[in-house]
Amino acid sequence: MDALDLARWQFGVTTVYHFLFVPLTIGLGVFVAALQTAWHRTGNEQYLRLTKFFGKLFLINFAMGVVTGIVQEFQFGMNWSEYSTFVGDVFGAPLAMEALLAFFMESTFLGLWIFGWDKLPKRLHLASIWAAVIGSNLSAYFILAANAWMKHPVGYEVVDGKARMTDLWAVLTNSTALAQVPHVVASAFIVAGGFVLAVSAYHLLRKNGDMWRKALRGALLMTAIAGAVVAGTGDQSARLLYEQQPMKLAAAEGLQHDTAGAPFSLVPGVEIPSLLSLLAAHDPGATVQGTEDLQARFEKQFGPADYRPDATIVFWSFRVMLVFGLSTFGLALLGLWLTRRRRPVPAWFARILLLALPLPFIAVISGWLLSEIGRQPWTVAGELLTAASVSPGVSLGEVAISLTIFTLLYGGLALAEAVLLVKHVRKGADAQETPAEQREPALMY
Repeated sequence: MDALDLARWQFGVTTVYHFLFVPLTIGLGVFVAALQTAWHRTGNEQYLRLTKFFGKLFLINFAMGVVTGIVQEFQFGMNWSEYSTFVGDVFGAPLAMEALLAFFMESTFLGLWIFGWDKLPKRLHLASIWAAVIGSNLSAYFILAANAWMKHPVGYEVVDGKARMTDLWAVLTNSTALAQVPHVVASAFIVAGGFVLAVSAYHLLRKNGDMWRKALRGALLMTAIAGAVVAGTGDQSARLLYEQQPMKLAAAEGLQHDTAGAPFSLVPGVEIPSLLSLLAAHDPGATVQGTEDLQARFEKQFGPADYRPDATIVFWSFRVMLVFGLSTFGLALLGLWLTRRRRPVPAWFARILLLALPLPFIAVISGWLLSEIGRQPWTVAGELLTAASVSPGVSLGEVAISLTIFTLLYGGLALAEAVLLVKHVRKGADAQETPAEQREPALMY
C-alpha cells in the first residue's frame, strides 16, 4: 500500500461519513417546512409540535454536516493538489456559487428560523424555513454539477496542462448533472422519509398518539413520491451511462465482452435476457460494450494502463442500492395502503419500519460507491487519472497520520450525533396530546 491508496481511503472514509448527513439534511428540511406550512394553514397545534420536534433533529444533523464537510476542503490541498490544480479553473465558479449564494442563503435564513419563533410574523417565519430549504437544494445542485463534470467534462479546454472553463452554462446544464441532481435529491427524500417513519413508529409503539400517525402518513407519502422520482431518473441515468460511461455500466453488470441483446444480471448466474440493452438503450437488441473490449480500446486511445474499476464493489454496490432502495419504496406503498381512510397503523408494520431505518442510508451510500468507484481509474474522465491527481511528495506516513486523526475525530462526532439524536427522539415532542386528540386509535395491535 502506498500514499495514493491511503489518500483514496481517507477521501472515501470522510466523504461517505459526510454523505450520511447530507441527504438527511436535504429531505428533513423539506419535511419540517411542510409541517410548519400545515400548521400555518390549519392552526392544528399537533403540526406545530411536530415542526419543533423534527426541527431540532434537523438542526443537529445540519450542524454535523457542516463540521464534516469542512474536512473535504482540506484534503484537496493536502493529498490532491495535482487534481486541484487541474480542475480549479472549472470548479471555482460552481463551488463559489455554492458557498457565496446557496450556503449563505441556507445558513442566514436558518438562523432567522431558529431565533425567529415568537419574534417574526408567522408568514415571514414560515418563509425563512422555505428559503433555507431552497438554499440547501441549490447547494446540492452546484456541488453535484461539479461532480458530474468529473464524469462527463463539458464546457472547457485544456491549456498548459490545466482545464480552463469556456462555458459556465454548459457546466451547470451538463446532461449528467441534470439526471444526477433529481436522482440524488429524491434519494435524500427517501432517506429522510425512512428516518421519520422509524421515529414515528417508535412513538406510536410507545404512545399510540394520533399526532405521530400524521407524521408517519406524511413520511409515507414523501417516500413514495420520491421513490417514483428515483426510478424515473435512474432510467435516465442508465441511458447516460450507456452513452458516456460505458465502462461503469459494464462493470455494474459484470459484462466482459460486447454483447448484442445484453442480459441483466440479478446475481451471478441468474440473468434476464436482453433486459440490460432494453434499460440502457431502450432497444432489446442494442449492443452493450464489455469491460475487456473497452479496456483494449482505451489502451489504444490513452496508452497502457488498467482502465477497469473494481468490478466486485461496483457490481454489488449496484445491487445493494437497488434492493434496499426498492425495499424502502415498497414499505412506503404498503404503508399508504394499510393506513388508508384513517385506518390505524398495524403494530407489526410499525415494528418493521423501526427495523428498516438503516435501509435507505445503506442504499444511498451504495449508490455513491457505485458512482465514484465506477469512475475509476479517472478523477476526470478521459483527462486526469487518479494516480496523477495525488499531491507530489506526500508520504505514506503523512497520509497515515491524517487518516488516523480523521478516523478518530469522525468516530467521536458519530458518537456525539448518535447520543444527541437518540436523546431527543426518546424525549419526544414538547407537549403531550390531549385526550380529545387520542379518541381514534392510531395503532392497531
